[in-house]
Amino acid sequence: MNETPVLDVQDLSVQFRLSRGLFRRKRVVRAVSDVSLTVAPGETLGLVGESGSGKSTLGRAILRLVPITSGRVVVHGRDVGGLRARALRRAREQMQMVFQDPYSSLDPSMTIGANIAEPLEVFQGLRGRERDQRVVELLELVNLSPYHIHRYPYEFSGGQRQRIAIARAIAVRPALVVCDEPVSALDVSTQNQIINLLEDLRAELGLSYLFIAHDLAVVRHISHRTAVMYLGRIVELGPSDRVYEDPAHPYTQALISAVPIPDPVKARQGNRIILRGGLPDPGNAPSGCPFNTRCPFAMEICRTRMPGMTPLDRGGEVACHLQTSGPTLAGRT
Repeated sequence: MNETPVLDVQDLSVQFRLSRGLFRRKRVVRAVSDVSLTVAPGETLGLVGESGSGKSTLGRAILRLVPITSGRVVVHGRDVGGLRARALRRAREQMQMVFQDPYSSLDPSMTIGANIAEPLEVFQGLRGRERDQRVVELLELVNLSPYHIHRYPYEFSGGQRQRIAIARAIAVRPALVVCDEPVSALDVSTQNQIINLLEDLRAELGLSYLFIAHDLAVVRHISHRTAVMYLGRIVELGPSDRVYEDPAHPYTQALISAVPIPDPVKARQGNRIILRGGLPDPGNAPSGCPFNTRCPFAMEICRTRMPGMTPLDRGGEVACHLQTSGPTLAGRT
């Protein structure tokens, strides 16, 4: 029997209305359009795509940090989409976030002990010795010394600050943690340490992650499944090994081809796919498939009709007309 998802997102859309001037009509930017996905208990779902594809907005919308235009978000069995402020505050005990910049996400005027203790006080009402003991346990859980408890964020390195941010995020044992580019500001060796820490915490505490990143190698390493986002839409989703070894969408193929290969001989032999043009303006998205303006396989149907998600025999699904009509992808039959 299938387990109930920790996160269940159905047809989620986020639109922003931007003013174009005093006497001009407001411009509608569709940052996220009709996104559906799930995250199972103990699973890490990776979310990749170019800058501006809507990844971070999707993560923030799931946690209700930006307004949801339409759709449904269920976290740990509770529909959080329509909750009012007080109920939403209680629901946030089950959903936390690790941000890209650990320094700006920590209060610089508070010690790291106070930063970590805040959710324990707000959500669980812990005070005094019980709270302090829990803070010490969390510091040890992220491999930091309890002797650091009275120091301030500026006294730590970027990697250490991210460990502190992770300790604060897991303090109340949430069901879901949204990681928004949590290692992109760190050097490679520190990235590996943080990724290993996140994996250890997932296994030990039974956490589920939505892991947002632009580094495909990192996402492949940590994620059970990977979702590929383009111009606010999920264009491919499936088991990470299948997505990386046998990508079905032309956009996924282009992203994977751009991943650096450490072997210079293999790198020269690789077929790099160069996409023409840039990401279209989300306020003036092309009709039909959002990728048709850059796709080397685009057909007439791609310019007029939005593709639906098509299941793949190899696992997962893809939104591409090439799976149902027209020429095959990269020589497939």
